[in-house]
Amino acid sequence: MKIGIPRAFLYYRYSSLWETFLETLNVDYVVSRETDKAILKQGTIRAIDEACLSSKVYLGHVDALLGKCDAVMVPRIANFGKGNILCTKFSALYDIVDNTFRDNGLQLVGYNMDPIKSGGELAAFLDFGKKLGKKKPESFYAYTLAKQAERIDRQETLRQHEESLRKPGIKLLIVGHCYNIHDKYIGRPVLDYLATQGVTPVLADDADRRKALESAAALTETMPWIFNREQMGAIEMYRDKVDGIVLLSTFPCGPDSLANETVIRRVKDTPILNLLLDGQEGNAGVETRLESFIDIIRFRREAAYGEA
Repeated sequence: MKIGIPRAFLYYRYSSLWETFLETLNVDYVVSRETDKAILKQGTIRAIDEACLSSKVYLGHVDALLGKCDAVMVPRIANFGKGNILCTKFSALYDIVDNTFRDNGLQLVGYNMDPIKSGGELAAFLDFGKKLGKKKPESFYAYTLAKQAERIDRQETLRQHEESLRKPGIKLLIVGHCYNIHDKYIGRPVLDYLATQGVTPVLADDADRRKALESAAALTETMPWIFNREQMGAIEMYRDKVDGIVLLSTFPCGPDSLANETVIRRVKDTPILNLLLDGQEGNAGVETRLESFIDIIRFRREAAYGEA
């Protein structure tokens, strides 16, 4: 059996975990190509009008896997425990994909994680292995190696993150979900443009997640979504170490709209750019807003330090 993995949503958080797990079990897999115009177009056709841009991208990646695998991996993740819920799209994703592609004969496989009602991640992966026809000891061993790979990958990310904070010049904290920031068609053009301007992007998603969650209480004690709390905690951790903050989100994300409004109202001492991406062709408008924001930062640095 060949498993297809959409290069979207939580792939950017769990790629090491998923791929190492499947490799250790000798399960063949294929990852969809990088997001492009065609993928977004197909995802938009498949999605309902009210779906967020990130959801449309995901459905486009599932579409891109048709005919390239025997089954597509779609996990259902509701929460990470009490008080740590995810946006409902992650718990509904399996059913959305199953319904959207019901006429294509698409087979789905994945794991269900809901620590509040059932078991945690280990139990979910043991069940996932069972669905793949593997014995429990095999799946346990594969999960152990996969977690090791995930930790190593995360340690390297943290190392690079700390390195970016030490770089001279203008630094901007980019606050957004990993699946938006690292997507080639959605968020990566923003990072590429900042590089051309000599600006160092510091990614909020790369911060130590445990410390970020602890720091989030300074900005909010009621934000229900764990990913948004992680980002808000990163803002609290680094607001004095960067020159500005870019809130990067996709239209029309509900959790981000609430989180961004909270940040704008409560962070008054750091320049903030609220950058909402809608998937329209061309980056001229985004680049113009970034250019203006960078100019403001340079003026502030010149006034404060006599340098840009």
